[in-house]
Amino acid sequence: MRVLLVGAGGVGTAITRIAARRPFFDHMVVADYDLARAEAAVAALGDGGTRFSACRTDASDEGAVAALLKEQRCDVLLNATDPRFVLPLFNAAAAAGAHYLDMAMSLSSPHPDRPYELCGVKLGDAQFEQAELWEKAGRLALVGMGVEPGMSDVFARYAADELFDEIEEIGIRDGANLTVEGYDFAPSFNIWTTIEECLNPPVVYEADRGWFTTEPFSEPEIFDFPEGIGPVECVNVEHEEVLLVPRWIDAARVTFKYGLGEDFIGKLKTLSALGLDSTVPVTVTTGLGPAEVSPRDVVAAVLPDPATLGDRMTGKTCAGTWVKGVKDGEPREVYLYHVVDNEWSMREYGCQAVVWQTAVNPVVALELMASGTWARSGVLGPEAFAPRPFLDLLTAYGSPWAMREQLPAQAESRR
Repeated sequence: MRVLLVGAGGVGTAITRIAARRPFFDHMVVADYDLARAEAAVAALGDGGTRFSACRTDASDEGAVAALLKEQRCDVLLNATDPRFVLPLFNAAAAAGAHYLDMAMSLSSPHPDRPYELCGVKLGDAQFEQAELWEKAGRLALVGMGVEPGMSDVFARYAADELFDEIEEIGIRDGANLTVEGYDFAPSFNIWTTIEECLNPPVVYEADRGWFTTEPFSEPEIFDFPEGIGPVECVNVEHEEVLLVPRWIDAARVTFKYGLGEDFIGKLKTLSALGLDSTVPVTVTTGLGPAEVSPRDVVAAVLPDPATLGDRMTGKTCAGTWVKGVKDGEPREVYLYHVVDNEWSMREYGCQAVVWQTAVNPVVALELMASGTWARSGVLGPEAFAPRPFLDLLTAYGSPWAMREQLPAQAESRR
């Protein structure tokens, strides 16, 4: 397998460090708009980087990326950019006859008249519209294959296959106790994506109603996270799992709630109130004359790069899927989860916990694709595949998952 990795930021760099330890691929081309960043990601691998090379590409240029895929004879494009570039990279892979894998799906847009009641364009709609073309071409576009979405969706499939006869609710619950020394506001993940998912209308799915939207940060609840993280208030946030899970799994209700905290929510609301969440360019006077700049890009530019925060960060991050339903006629409630300690990820890989946890999942999926274990065509989410091979391989990577029975006791069991 030859892989074109587009994006050499925090997650892209973590992907190279994880993949370098695995033998399943022949070569990985690391491409970024900033050539120096791609070269740095490869150089950091040292003697382990013989199967890697770096080059420059513009992720927004479909033609250039398609040509690069053909020139480098790559079998698959792994998208590690932010969601703005999903469609051009998705289309470039299709044009080049390559498989495709991403960690976030094509962007949504709110309903023009009733944004907090009805869906407008949903996450991934633009990709699923092309599903038949991918299927006829015999190529796989595996969408939403990060940690959330991604691992969380695999957990949902595993629960449906092995743990429940009937599912009342699947709820993705994400929480952490991470702190960053020296910063009042230092998001641990790409701020462009964070603003997008947190300030857009959250989507909820109910079997008798379909997909609908609510107010941002609605339905707060306290969720008790495992391994010492403890109780965290979680709120509704727009996320791909709610759009993916119901396509393959029968559940009466699907939600996504994120543990953000009052301070973080307050800062996001302030950014929105000031118009700094906007992606529409505004004219700014500079010493070199007028310049067109997106307010959201300015926010991203003044905040620290999440990939550089690892040395100042302490704590753990938890991604997981809470499932409530019935098994053998009895009520059951479980939380399937994956915890990464920042101290461990920094020591083992030199990557902070959130970006490492995101990066490990597409590498596991690539290995399953390379072996033919996950082999289908079309535009598919992680739920469309057998979950056990993924969960077993994740454990083999040295990062085991776990399950907690919520009823009748809060017992934890390692898998």
